[in-house]
Amino acid sequence: MKTIYSILSASTLAFLLAFNAADASAAGKLRVRGASANAAGGYSGGMAAAGRGANGGAFARGRAYQTDGAGNGTVASGGAYRGPNGATGARAGTTSRTADGTVNHQSGFSANGAKGSIQSEGGFTKDADGVTQSRSTTATGANGTTYNGSTSYDKDTGLTHSGSCTDASGNSVSCR
Repeated sequence: MKTIYSILSASTLAFLLAFNAADASAAGKLRVRGASANAAGGYSGGMAAAGRGANGGAFARGRAYQTDGAGNGTVASGGAYRGPNGATGARAGTTSRTADGTVNHQSGFSANGAKGSIQSEGGFTKDADGVTQSRSTTATGANGTTYNGSTSYDKDTGLTHSGSCTDASGNSVSCR
């Protein structure tokens, strides 16, 4: 699974860089996909797409999957963009299912622009014992005020959330 995620991240970055041409008027799109039977008795495949607008914005995204003949499967996806104003963002995630029905998911995203930035990552596991999940998020405004928060859930402790905010100097401030 980690290999699929690494390949997907690298290919997404490569597509985005490929569309970083010096000529701002260059525009276009690319899309490829494929699938085939694999040696494990399942299927492997994926897709990738990238594009660039005449205004300088660009995107790239991709997805890869793999299954076996025993009921196990993994999918990974990711994408990135660059806006014409310089804003950037990216997301990636993986989900796997095992033959016993256990599902694991991990994902994250980030975005940066003139008005601030945000990063968030987390995931969940669903198995015979129930569901557990967690997510952490950090957001910073253009003025430097930052929110840090985390949320988690499991059947024994229930839902838990914590969050705090600081100003640009690191002093605690109210989260509104």
